[in-house]
Amino acid sequence: MQGQIVKIESTIYTVKQNEQVFPCVLRGKFRKQHILPRVGDYVVFDKNQNVIEEILPRKNEFARPFVANIDIAFIVTSVHIPSLTPQLLDKLLVLMHLNQVEPIICITKLDLIDEEKRKEVMTFFQYYKELGYKVVTNLELAEIKKIIKGKTCVFTGQTGAGKSTLINKLEPDLRLKTGEVSKALGRGRHTTRTVELFNFLGGKLLDTPGFSSLELKGCEEDIRSSFKEFSKYPCPFKDCTHTKEKECVVKQKVEEGKILESRYQSYLQLLNEVKKR
Repeated sequence: MQGQIVKIESTIYTVKQNEQVFPCVLRGKFRKQHILPRVGDYVVFDKNQNVIEEILPRKNEFARPFVANIDIAFIVTSVHIPSLTPQLLDKLLVLMHLNQVEPIICITKLDLIDEEKRKEVMTFFQYYKELGYKVVTNLELAEIKKIIKGKTCVFTGQTGAGKSTLINKLEPDLRLKTGEVSKALGRGRHTTRTVELFNFLGGKLLDTPGFSSLELKGCEEDIRSSFKEFSKYPCPFKDCTHTKEKECVVKQKVEEGKILESRYQSYLQLLNEVKKR
């Protein structure tokens, strides 16, 4: 019988088939082969013995959070406690690009900043809109519901940015736990303890803990191709890395303000991360 893993707690894998759930364990072969199922995996299981027999091919997969088969990802981005972190935002966008997941940037806490700061923030995100990314605020519930319908989605981003609060507004019956942001640390306490897959707005929702670490799979070329704006400014050098080359057009556009300085710094940081790995 086929089903989907909707929750993992210790060694128990909750598999859902239609509207029935089965607490399952793994066959020993998975441990021997160092294969671990993820929430979102489609599996073949024995409902009489409650044992997972096979993991079906994945559309995509992530190490942290430990999930698979995602269609869209809302990157929930706070602009006030915790403050906007462009490097984390760009890293998540690259991660989604490399895993064929459509990213949606969702801005939170706009109401907590003054008008001048709000204009500055919206100018910043206008750059991302012009790159082709969808950008919404946490107040645009109807638009968010329209995007989610029929999809398997995940909400990611800064700890304390308001992921659980937003999900509760979209679907109050879920009643996900929320917590206040630690003023001393400037970030939130982890309120989501486990990864779980829910029926959600005609589709599915993966609620996940805050990201403690993100692993980028790919090479330098993959990182370079993930920054959409670079392709608009072809360099005269073949395979230009946009780092040390004196006549690099991308570097020139950064100096001219055509490419955001923060985006370029994110690129250098991710490139360095890939090189170290």
